[in-house]
Amino acid sequence: MVKSALWHPKHWPTWLGVGLLAAMAYLPYRLQLGIGRAIGLLLHKVARSRRHVVEVNIGLCFPEKSADEQAQLVRQIFIDNGIGLMETMIAWFRDPAYLKDRTEYRGFEKVDEALARGQGVMLLGAHYSMLDLAGALTVNRIPASVSYRPQDNPVMNVVMERSRARLYEACFTRKDIRGFIRTLKSGKVLWYAQDQDFGRKNSIFVDFFGIPAATITATSRIAKAGNALVLPITYVRKPDNSGYVVTIHDEIGIPSGDDEQDARLANAFLEAQLRRCPSQYLWLHKRFKTRPDPTEKKGQLYQGS
Repeated sequence: MVKSALWHPKHWPTWLGVGLLAAMAYLPYRLQLGIGRAIGLLLHKVARSRRHVVEVNIGLCFPEKSADEQAQLVRQIFIDNGIGLMETMIAWFRDPAYLKDRTEYRGFEKVDEALARGQGVMLLGAHYSMLDLAGALTVNRIPASVSYRPQDNPVMNVVMERSRARLYEACFTRKDIRGFIRTLKSGKVLWYAQDQDFGRKNSIFVDFFGIPAATITATSRIAKAGNALVLPITYVRKPDNSGYVVTIHDEIGIPSGDDEQDARLANAFLEAQLRRCPSQYLWLHKRFKTRPDPTEKKGQLYQGS
């Protein structure tokens, strides 16, 4: 039961927004994509501070692109993230099998083989715009547990947690290290990501697109403690918007026994993927807000937004 405090009138606008988006999740697929595109274009125009964050990220990571090329990429990022919002609602409110026929699965035999021999698997993911839908698509093929960060908005957090609970074997907050290890030791699958800036604590600075980025080091220790096979996973919308490709890649050498080396390997892998398909990533996040110099103000790179 939803806590009575969440029905307070101050939360009604959020409930209304969630209700409208949930209803849109049942529209025809092509119409859903069209609505998502329109939402993205609107946000590109009105969400100036968030657009500034994206512009800074793209300027830092793709300096070889001209100003016009960067502007077009920023615009496409908002379109893809607008579509990602609709895809999130599909994941939260539709049957997971809704888009199974539109999904191409690659490399999942690697997970099947590991599970058959009793070894847990850490799927090393990243924060793409279609993150929640990717999870729903993945559990159509294999059962999995996930790590997540609770939402600041209490209504959205309740909706998210209830929606994810119906999809996954278990949902762990990002600090529940024991839960991660327990899942892996029991020979199950855990989705985990290290591609966001969680501050200086428990992070090291390694390059991401040639820029030192605060990168958490828990990945290696969790995998080692859980005796897990670490396999990167990617998920993209097809260029013609006909469906999705979810790919489980070969091992990339994690854990190596060296936290810094593992962080570099993970960042390098993600960078290579994003150079192929940059617009579907969550560039709205302040990836470089924590800098190596502890005297530098947090988020200084993004000042002026």
